Amino acid sequence: MPELPEVETVRRALANRLVGRRIVSVTARRADLRKPLPRDLTPRLTGRKIVSIERRAKYLLIALDDGSVLIAHLGMSGRLLLFRDGPKPGPHDHVILKADDGSLVYFNDARRFGLLTLTVKERLSRHPLLRNLGLEPLGCGFDGAALGKALSGRKTSIKAALMDQRIVAGLGNIYASEALFQAGISPKRRAGSLGRERLAKLSDAIKDVLMRAIKAGGATLRDHRQPDGELGYFQHDFAVYGRTGKPCPGCDCDVTATGGISRLVQGSRATFYCPRRQR
Repeated sequence: MPELPEVETVRRALANRLVGRRIVSVTARRADLRKPLPRDLTPRLTGRKIVSIERRAKYLLIALDDGSVLIAHLGMSGRLLLFRDGPKPGPHDHVILKADDGSLVYFNDARRFGLLTLTVKERLSRHPLLRNLGLEPLGCGFDGAALGKALSGRKTSIKAALMDQRIVAGLGNIYASEALFQAGISPKRRAGSLGRERLAKLSDAIKDVLMRAIKAGGATLRDHRQPDGELGYFQHDFAVYGRTGKPCPGCDCDVTATGGISRLVQGSRATFYCPRRQR
């Protein structure tokens, strides 16, 4: 599933091309994705100008000049692809938007776990998809103190807590593992047990890992593509994720003796970490 960096990469590419443009046509090639598409999707979008494209957690928020907001989620395999002269739509190109400069946006989703829905700006913060989301890790208020408050009293593991969208919004399996390694914190440690210094270190690590991933265009493991079709490259910079048995960056231990990076299953998800560096 695309995590925050992949969605932010998509947001930036769409905003650069589409903000200020008017939608001239909308083609819905099926009636539903994960959920039914709004029945009035085409008439409500057609003729509207795009005034901003923002992100909240893993959701894209496309604001229109009449106060409407199109909420998009990529699900497990969804992609938003930009074209000047689009190819013939394929079987997984479910919704196609055309802008007044000829730009085309294809919502492509082979597994159909993504969604598109509409709301209005005044109700956005109360929308069922958004109202329970936690801290925005790239927001100006995200620091060790804010993270500590969100984790206070939590008895679950820190890895599980970071992936809980009600605590930190947008983090998933990849970036939780990478941030915990960078901060030197064991994924098994109880979330509410971190002291002030370690919380500050973890919040800094989360922001740093996310920003580096965004700069690299996200990580392409299976389905993620940037809107121009380019792959993301952050998978080449993973410190621990998917690297079971390999040395971690800067490792000077005997991997044949230590076993290298370890893999642990937590909550049915694989966690990768270094037992010697993460405590």
